[in-house]
Amino acid sequence: MADSVYKVIELVGSSTKSWEDAAKSAVEQAGKHLRDLRVAEVTDLDMKLENNKVMAYRVKVKLSFKYEAKGE
Repeated sequence: MADSVYKVIELVGSSTKSWEDAAKSAVEQAGKHLRDLRVAEVTDLDMKLENNKVMAYRVKVKLSFKYEAKGE
């Protein structure tokens, strides 16, 4: 196996339903713009509140994908 390099970015997904849906949303959106997604790591969970009610679930996700230099 050849050596590989991966880039890691941080995204925040949001959902009115659940943290799971928020994470899934972040990964699916990233997948529309990035190739070779490898690992998604949930690093933080929080909720958006309004009038003492949960309005949205938010997930901070570190996402890695294979790094390819131009010309490869």
